[in-house]
Amino acid sequence: MTFLLALVGILGVSASGPIIAAFPGVPVLSMAFWRNGAAAAILSVPALRKNPRVYLSMTAREWTFTGLAGTALALHFVCFMYSMRLTSVAAGTALVCIQGVWIAVFQVMRKVQYRTQVFVGMAVALGGAIVITGFDMSLGSQALLGDFLALAGGVLAAVYTLAGSVARQTMSTVSYTSSCYAITALALLVLCFATGMPVWGFDAHGWWGIVLLTVCAQILGHTAMNHLLNILGALTVSMLILLEIPGAALLAAIFLGQVVSPATYAGLVVILVGLALVIRGQAQPKVKRS
Repeated sequence: MTFLLALVGILGVSASGPIIAAFPGVPVLSMAFWRNGAAAAILSVPALRKNPRVYLSMTAREWTFTGLAGTALALHFVCFMYSMRLTSVAAGTALVCIQGVWIAVFQVMRKVQYRTQVFVGMAVALGGAIVITGFDMSLGSQALLGDFLALAGGVLAAVYTLAGSVARQTMSTVSYTSSCYAITALALLVLCFATGMPVWGFDAHGWWGIVLLTVCAQILGHTAMNHLLNILGALTVSMLILLEIPGAALLAAIFLGQVVSPATYAGLVVILVGLALVIRGQAQPKVKRS
């Protein structure tokens, strides 16, 4: 069952970048709002059916970490989805998936000590990011901006994953995901109003893109990964998300006809090697005792 959920989650999140790139007619903020708002509404049904007071009974701690996760997810979507419109799907996805490195950084800030292998892996993974960014630099400032947005999206994804792993310790999958997605949708709705982005009036093609993104990437992809947080932990889930890199590149090549440069492939390989070192080094962290 765990393997099946992981497979569903990987395929779901891999579809995110190609779908965003394939439907440029819908503004990024609007698409992000709908994918979260619709998913929150759908997932709240089983949560309320099981416990009509589920949201009223959430503790302050659960609301705090769910709120942090939801806010980080909203900002992550802004960065990631804009990056998909500015750079290639392969490059943007690779840079976002560096979130495993950022998780390690945040853990070190929490006084967790790791072997040298972790820091070597961080350097290698970031070197791979530079390889990809250097390639995109030849495509112009627009692609470079997309790369930087993708990097920022990776940092925010790490915050989302870590905060979610704390909230999931005492919350069910549907109660956490529905409340987290609702907070994310609310934040994105505020951003839509603030920037004048429309949330209605799209053509049939645009709504079809929103439906695809909601079902594939949000309900199946993100929700499966959130369920696995309580089973596998934040670090293992971040390792699984690495498979989004080749998954998204393959889907973009098949459905969008995007040709991936050999330099980008080289960067992807370097990132995977670096992140593998990071994950292995985090297997048995030593906690610093005061």
